[in-house]
Amino acid sequence: MRLFFDDLELPRMARTTLGEIREQRPRRAGYARHGTPANLAVARSLRNALGRRMALTATARRELAEARTAEAASRPGGSGDDAADGAGDGGGVRIEELRRRVSRVPFLEEIDLRYRHRTMVAQPVARAVMFCLMDVSASMDQSKKDLAKRFFTLLYLFLTRKYEQVEVVFIRHTDDAEEVDEQHFFHDPKTGGTVVLSALALMGRIVEQRYAQAGWNVYGAQASDGDAFGADPEKSRGFLETTLLPKVRHFAYIEVSDEDSPLTTLSAAYRRIEAPQFAMREVHESRDIWPVFRELFRRSGVGAADGA
Repeated sequence: MRLFFDDLELPRMARTTLGEIREQRPRRAGYARHGTPANLAVARSLRNALGRRMALTATARRELAEARTAEAASRPGGSGDDAADGAGDGGGVRIEELRRRVSRVPFLEEIDLRYRHRTMVAQPVARAVMFCLMDVSASMDQSKKDLAKRFFTLLYLFLTRKYEQVEVVFIRHTDDAEEVDEQHFFHDPKTGGTVVLSALALMGRIVEQRYAQAGWNVYGAQASDGDAFGADPEKSRGFLETTLLPKVRHFAYIEVSDEDSPLTTLSAAYRRIEAPQFAMREVHESRDIWPVFRELFRRSGVGAADGA
């Protein structure tokens, strides 16, 4: 999961005000005996090899120097190099044997190799909260609820593994909205009518009560089938655009629907929102969830809202 989430992040997080949330970042932690070729520390490995060769051949090199000096002294008319090359007498044989002893020590062995080692360290970033809003009305059949829950499960795993501490607020709604815990959000069945505005209004109240002070990065993710009636779609769009979006860093709307379904009333209303911190995507089957998730939370950020 760390590999999957490595290039993802919460978009537009303000990093000026430090808080309790900490992001996992790699930090150099010396060298290790084992690792991948890409992390091989060439200079350190060569220094280790040089030290090993010097230690293993110190005696032989000293004896070789002494033998060359003695050989040179025994031939007043010749140089040390000439004496070293002569192998016709006992001194030359000894010198040649010492040369072979030195040359038999390998230039590089596995014990010399060192790899750059990095460890994940939690670094303070900023305080953040993620609101998860899910439609559980009667129009959300079991397959649509399953798609929504799969998306929110992936989001929850991303937040808990990518960041050391981040607050998550779970809100589900039918014709009224309620804040629930993780267990009820993912497993407790509920059904009823549909009033999308109730969930957005509850999110707005919670933001004002708990996260209005400076330093909080507020995020939201909403999942629905877009089946809203009467004035609810327009009221929801207006409340989201004028009240919530100015307070959030990023808000994602994920519509779970059949591939051949017509444009829903909520989707038609949300398409008119023009704000850089708003994004809207569609999910028709489970294989669409991961590509949509990566697009929403890729490290480079998300542009203006558009439809899938």
